[in-house]
Amino acid sequence: MTSGAGPERSPRVRPYTMTRGRTRTGVALAVETLVETASGADPRGAPQEQQAICRLCVRPISVAEVSARIALPLGVVRVLLDDMAGDGLVVLHVASTDRPDLALMERVLDGLQRL
Repeated sequence: MTSGAGPERSPRVRPYTMTRGRTRTGVALAVETLVETASGADPRGAPQEQQAICRLCVRPISVAEVSARIALPLGVVRVLLDDMAGDGLVVLHVASTDRPDLALMERVLDGLQRL
């Protein structure tokens, strides 16, 4: 039985089997991280969950939305996406955590106020 949007899974398949027991990723994937299928990616031969993700991510979509649409736990989706990025199936658009220097921001604000 399938819900239509997500991959067809046996009720006996546990999420940890999809990730081979892993719960951590090589890169921190926030829920708002955007994911899209890599140009020229060929998911044939990949597990059905990964194929479903490739079909879903033709346009950029957040990690949280991928999880919701394919009805898999967020942690499982994060591990799958990390694996898929390593295999060249998806591109992860991870937001930079670098912030500009506060003194620079104050100088920019001062300059804008003088305009």
